[in-house]
Amino acid sequence: MPTKPDTGDPVLQVDDLKIHFALRGSGLARLLGRDTGTVKAVDGVNLDLERGEVLGLVGESGSGKTTLGRAMLGLVPATGGSIRHHPGDGSPTTDIAGLRGAALRHRRTRLQMVFQDPHAALNPSMDIETAVGHPLVIHKRASGADLRARVVAALERVGLAPAEQFLGKYPSDLSGGQKQRAVIARAIILDPEVLIADEPVSMLDMSVRAKILQLMLDLKDQLGLTYVYITHDLATAKFFCDRVAIMYLGRVVEIGPTEEIFANPRHPYTQALLRAIPDMDPNTPFARDLPRGEIPDAARPPRGCSFHPRCPLATATCGWEPRDLKALVEEHWTRVPVAQYEREHALVGGLADLDHSEGRAVVTPRGGTVADVEAMFDRIRTENSAEPLWRGVASTTATAEGLVFEFVPSDEVLLRASGPSEVACVLYPPEGAAAHT
Repeated sequence: MPTKPDTGDPVLQVDDLKIHFALRGSGLARLLGRDTGTVKAVDGVNLDLERGEVLGLVGESGSGKTTLGRAMLGLVPATGGSIRHHPGDGSPTTDIAGLRGAALRHRRTRLQMVFQDPHAALNPSMDIETAVGHPLVIHKRASGADLRARVVAALERVGLAPAEQFLGKYPSDLSGGQKQRAVIARAIILDPEVLIADEPVSMLDMSVRAKILQLMLDLKDQLGLTYVYITHDLATAKFFCDRVAIMYLGRVVEIGPTEEIFANPRHPYTQALLRAIPDMDPNTPFARDLPRGEIPDAARPPRGCSFHPRCPLATATCGWEPRDLKALVEEHWTRVPVAQYEREHALVGGLADLDHSEGRAVVTPRGGTVADVEAMFDRIRTENSAEPLWRGVASTTATAEGLVFEFVPSDEVLLRASGPSEVACVLYPPEGAAAHT
């Protein structure tokens, strides 16, 4: 595992970064100026990238890790917050989130990216010499014999040697591993400080993944590079990274040294990811306690902790809301006989009103009485009294309006120090405060 230098000199500082994308909606909604919703791809991320380290961004698809990585290069605009670059050449600190045009292009000579798909990252109509040397031409760094010499040096540094055998070839002539080596050569040819590697080995054969990762570590030592390594694969993050940041629905829920994350994961989502790593031992039983359900809609993230609807350890203050109650009823209906489902559905309908309710849930009888609704929820609660949602129900009251559920107010969930790591979970409260159960 690489060793992170303790420089105390962050090369990038991300402060309260937000990247939101407006949903298009219908033409009529846009014409009338109606709010069509917003996808919060990155929603208030704070982290420092120390000079010389490898920081892993890990999470499921849709967690925001690729959007965060692209924002560090100015490839997607920030809605709020800042990304401050502290170059090692003594130049002034710059907020990348505020750069445009020529200033942003100039800054990219210090920050480069290795994309996930090497087959799409190379122009099929360019030979390797032209593709790898293109950054030098764009930024007017070299031409003629000097350009070719620097391309040759970059190719040989990444293991495409002798370089003369590859200069005239096209991407279609190369294997997947060779293409990714050419992409890396193109990324390092401008002598950048930071490489953002977005799933750089996920589309390669298993036989070459370790070789590419080892090449990147060798380049880090030889060129003094700093890496942001984006992946959904904790196994490669364990091998490659000094620190790991676990992302879920646009937020960092846990960050810490790689050894600590693997040995003592704190956030329930991190624990779930680690349980999902395949075990090659055929005698090891398959994990049965993975998170329930799917990742929620990023356009309407859950209240409080975004992971709470799937979390087996969720507490009363995690952020329960009416749509969680609807999801519980729908899950209940998947387990009951058809006749019982039809009776209960006729009693309460599809509970569509709960999707947009705030604060409290009112279940109004459609084909019966409030007492019938109360009896239905008593049955649901009895069949699974350990369901975490019940911890978040402060009270249940039968009224003329219907059966009213009041929910416990949610705690603010921020990254807080816990040993050498930081974790955003109510199970790890601020120092001196009691944890919720």
